[in-house]
Amino acid sequence: MAERLSAQARHSALQALPGWAEVAGREAIARTFVFKDFNEAFGFMTRAALVAEKADHHPEWRNIYKTVEVVLTTHDGGGVTARDIDLATAMNVIAHQIGAH
Repeated sequence: MAERLSAQARHSALQALPGWAEVAGREAIARTFVFKDFNEAFGFMTRAALVAEKADHHPEWRNIYKTVEVVLTTHDGGGVTARDIDLATAMNVIAHQIGAH
């Protein structure tokens, strides 16, 4: 089981993750990605899904046309862990490669 990050460690990690913020009322981080169109949004989700599956760490997310809303938390860790930070980092890289706004 992954160890939950302290509030300070979570805050520090978020400083290096543009676009990500803590979710009010729960121990989770979130970001909304906006792409040019549905094709780019779905491409992002496909690539991110491959990373998530390989890490055996799956996001809470939803897609509406060109927008993908993502929430990350480690349920069995009781909050945000290094696994969430790693997946958020990978998602930022993928989104940048695709051209998210």
